[in-house]
Amino acid sequence: MEIISCPKCQNTKIVKSGIINEKQRYLCKNCNYFFTVNKVGKKIDDYYVTKALQLYLEGLSYREIERIIGVSHVSISNWIKSFNIKKPINSNYHPTYKILNHSELIEYIKNKETLSGAGMIITELGDKFMLIKWERFKK
Repeated sequence: MEIISCPKCQNTKIVKSGIINEKQRYLCKNCNYFFTVNKVGKKIDDYYVTKALQLYLEGLSYREIERIIGVSHVSISNWIKSFNIKKPINSNYHPTYKILNHSELIEYIKNKETLSGAGMIITELGDKFMLIKWERFKK
């Protein structure tokens, strides 16, 4: 396997630096980082990261987002910390969400009663649609 760049700084100035456990060891000349193989790891598509951050800003909890997009709540928490996202404090509104297929979404939108009295956003979620609606807390 050809090592093209440093997994830490992505620089291509690397040199061989011995063998460990029968694997070639490399040294990055830019950041002095030693590594043996490219860190491929498990990477989640940026689409899901963006959706998770959007849902968090809409007021959903980590566990709710986990159930919707199928990504661990710990990963979601780590993304929010790494992007330094702060949820706006607004106690007057509470988001509710529904997952609908295309025909259900059309029927929902046809009904004027479901559209009045609240803010709403519709976003694509795979082959379905998520409808997020803000309604005032009922006292």
